[in-house]
Amino acid sequence: MTVSLSALGMVCALGGSNGEIIRRALAGDSGGMSEWRGVLPEGAASPFGMAPLVDDFAARFDCRCQALLAACAEQLRAPLDALKSRYPAERIGVALGTSNSTMEEFTLNRSRIDMSIPARFLRRWCGLAGPALTVSTACSSSAKVFATARRLIATGVCDAVLVGGVDSYTRLVFCGFNSLEALSHAACDPLGVERGGINLGEGAAVFVMERDGGDVALLGVGESSDAYHLTAPKPDGSGAVAAMRLALADAGLEPAAVGYVNLHGTGTVYNDRMESAAVYEVFGDGPYCSSTKTMTGHALGAAGAIEVGLCWLMLKSDGRLLPHLNRSPVDPQLPPLRLARIGDVCRVDAAISNSFAFGGSNASVIIGRPRCG
Repeated sequence: MTVSLSALGMVCALGGSNGEIIRRALAGDSGGMSEWRGVLPEGAASPFGMAPLVDDFAARFDCRCQALLAACAEQLRAPLDALKSRYPAERIGVALGTSNSTMEEFTLNRSRIDMSIPARFLRRWCGLAGPALTVSTACSSSAKVFATARRLIATGVCDAVLVGGVDSYTRLVFCGFNSLEALSHAACDPLGVERGGINLGEGAAVFVMERDGGDVALLGVGESSDAYHLTAPKPDGSGAVAAMRLALADAGLEPAAVGYVNLHGTGTVYNDRMESAAVYEVFGDGPYCSSTKTMTGHALGAAGAIEVGLCWLMLKSDGRLLPHLNRSPVDPQLPPLRLARIGDVCRVDAAISNSFAFGGSNASVIIGRPRCG
């Protein structure tokens, strides 16, 4: 079933509005990444992508995830008013992905850990009365949630759904990735020969999903679980391949119809080796590819929705592609993907965004022009 993604509100390290975010993204602006000091032992630091917030949002909520969602909802005020004029409030649902919601507040003894809080908050903030669901599968959370939201519409439970994801900064998680030796203490370098790990970030992205309307549609979602290891991806990439092929089958598309791949692209040795091999197996060197985490950081449970959001903005822009940034040469031992660079232009009718999580939870989301299939 094809559904429309008719509107988007987003906030991440690239900015607090769609216009600012896509302008900076297409220019390869990683200025939203800054060193986070005072958390790691022995004075070590790592770049972190902090999302900008309107001051009164930050002050009004105990939970930073709520402030991020409120900032997104404000961008959606007009389309939400139109939505509520067409459908009863109980026919509009909320489906969000998250991984760390309320964890920072929990460590400060201000809250309990409750992954359901963001979805329930957004429903209340927007004056809705439909179902409020949460998906929490680590870094694939807000990619998998697109399938959840679409099912709510396909089964007749809802006429429209606010779908997306949110995660905020968390000292516990920051230190945890450092303990796993997965955190880069320099700017992350996806596919680069000197890559050494991830940079973290925060943010939120919320779409209006409905049956009709808008010029960008959700074409397909593919989900798989390889369950190879608690933290490491399956080296042969078979789970990632399965997710991408399932998304293509769901969309009714051949690989050649996809013009752009937003890589999970974390900058770890293992992920980049696995993903580049998997993408090459499915698509060869046909579509342009890039990792946008150099500009946003890895927003964990919000990453999938933010990266689908960047694809959505790219599809609605002037044909320029989201660029892949490297601080070292591309690793020659990796398959030769066609990496987009700043200023590259190509008409893209369908884009796929990959999200691969701890425990082997994989999701690929295809969005595009409604008639491209």
